[in-house]
Amino acid sequence: MAIEAIETTAPVQAGTKAPDFELKDNHGRTVSLADFRGEKNVVLLFYPFAFTGVCTGELCALRDELPTFVNDDTQLLAVSNDSIHTLRVFAEQEGLEYPLLSDFWPHGEVSRAYGVFDEEKGCAVRGTFIIDKEGVVRWTVVNGLPDARDLNEYVAALDTL
Repeated sequence: MAIEAIETTAPVQAGTKAPDFELKDNHGRTVSLADFRGEKNVVLLFYPFAFTGVCTGELCALRDELPTFVNDDTQLLAVSNDSIHTLRVFAEQEGLEYPLLSDFWPHGEVSRAYGVFDEEKGCAVRGTFIIDKEGVVRWTVVNGLPDARDLNEYVAALDTL
């Protein structure tokens, strides 16, 4: 799991190069941010844990609007600190057909690189990063653990690319 960025305590800001990463998805496939460079914008969404109320609601809302977030121009990647096995069951149970990436081991390495890992709780907070085709972060929002994000903000940010 190579990362091209130093660990940070503040979230990655708009206008900076997105830290590259390589993680396993809920089917055990390796997914890299670099896979999409030059091809698609990426909505990179960090969430605390599968099977929790707010997380399930957010991810199902994305599922219900999937053509907006997974199409010829855009790819949605959702990252948590759960194991790939947990993510596989979660995706099957909720009908999630986009990649759920496991930042399980080394625990939280990618979440830390993006500045959204809560050391005390041992999980990612609700951080979203819109990354353009050149790999530059163009928009970001970070919410606390109990606060759901507004999908309309993602759509508005994508419309500017």
